[in-house]
Amino acid sequence: MDILAARLKKLREENKVSNKDWTQGYVADKLNVARTSYTAYENGTKQPTLETLINMADLFDVTIDYLLGRNSQRRFEDVNCYVKEFVDIIETIPENKLEESKIKALAYTKGMADAYKD
Repeated sequence: MDILAARLKKLREENKVSNKDWTQGYVADKLNVARTSYTAYENGTKQPTLETLINMADLFDVTIDYLLGRNSQRRFEDVNCYVKEFVDIIETIPENKLEESKIKALAYTKGMADAYKD
């Protein structure tokens, strides 16, 4: 199953936990598409139009990048929070250890990204 399909299903099912109305038909109605089309999006057998993709991101309150698997953070605010914390930590590193620390931090981050790919 492709990333878009998996994430659509996951997001809908997460919403369904707190509101049983979040069926495929309900989401299809909200997106102004046929239920069969939305089902095909979740199954990965059909790709949405750009307009529908934008509407999906709005409905689920996530970024398009998240839906397409280009980012693991659902919203930009989530990323900004971590970036600020990361920068604050880096600013505490002594100048003579800064370059070495940047290299290690990047290597660690890349390793984590590889380990947790969807």
